[in-house]
Amino acid sequence: MSETEIRVESQTLKKFVKALFTEAGMLEDDAGFFAESLVKTDLWGIGSHGVLRVPIYVKRLRTGAMNPQPRIKTVKSAQGLEVLDGEHGPGVLVGREAMNRAIEIAETSSVAAVGAIRSNHFGAAGIYARMAAEKGMIGICMANVVQNMVVPGASRPVVGNNPIAVAVPTFGDFPFVLDISTSAVAGGKLLLASKRKEKIPTDWATDKDGRPTDDPDDAFAGFLLPMAGHKGFGLALVVDILCGVITGGVFLDKMKGMYKYPEDPSLTGHFMIVINPLSIMSREAFKDRMANFRQVLTSTPMWDSEKEILLPGEIEYRTSLERQKHGIPIPLALYDELNGLASSLGITDRLPGVGE
Repeated sequence: MSETEIRVESQTLKKFVKALFTEAGMLEDDAGFFAESLVKTDLWGIGSHGVLRVPIYVKRLRTGAMNPQPRIKTVKSAQGLEVLDGEHGPGVLVGREAMNRAIEIAETSSVAAVGAIRSNHFGAAGIYARMAAEKGMIGICMANVVQNMVVPGASRPVVGNNPIAVAVPTFGDFPFVLDISTSAVAGGKLLLASKRKEKIPTDWATDKDGRPTDDPDDAFAGFLLPMAGHKGFGLALVVDILCGVITGGVFLDKMKGMYKYPEDPSLTGHFMIVINPLSIMSREAFKDRMANFRQVLTSTPMWDSEKEILLPGEIEYRTSLERQKHGIPIPLALYDELNGLASSLGITDRLPGVGE
């Protein structure tokens, strides 16, 4: 065991987190999906969007900022395009409903787009894009978030570090999955660095005055920087238009951050696009073409023989195999926080480490 973290078996962690969400008012099946999504994210090695977020999610469920049992419904509909009202539910539930609806439409119309308004933080965008890939389709998922990103030199945030994910089935061990935020790093990485008491690179974020910093706490109180300068900034604006402007939801300065306003709904918007290639080619043809695509990509010569080209999603796949075997590493500060949260909810069980 590390001095700074403890390993926890994935199914044990899922059961523990499910109990927390259930005690906080969610229906058992919904709590199970929520917990599974976070634990999957940690298995993939994306700790910034895994169980690290459980404390704030539970807090928001208990204050009513997130409706634990939303009645999600369609409020706008046209051919191949719909908008859902999330009724301030957990973003994980709203995102699941939006992607499931997009998949359903794409099964008959080949292409579908479903937006969602009045939602909340939904974790890793790849969760929902992968849902389409599991059905043999291409999934594109995005969300807008509170203004937390500056352009270099600005002294206040302009737009959110709006995430976007694309998943394409390979019909093999893992799908192609590109899952990125439009900032240099996701905000959760600042939280993780803080929990681990680590410094951060100065091109990740700024302090509250817009000046670069290597202190994760100053950065979390400040603003993120866009990836690739104007390119990340522009892409973030595109996501905000799709998730907020055209859906009838909120955008830019009308959103509320869940840490700054823990008792208020975030008003987050989502936008899911599903493309069904099986409507224009057979499953075998699609599988063969993706296999050829990967073979050409990964056979590219490398001047450093120790390096290799990986398909997006492959690192997550390899990480998940290791963590299924050895457990998920949890920072000790977070481990103690989760157990304290259980006590506050009247749960007597504690989260055991691997081998305990």
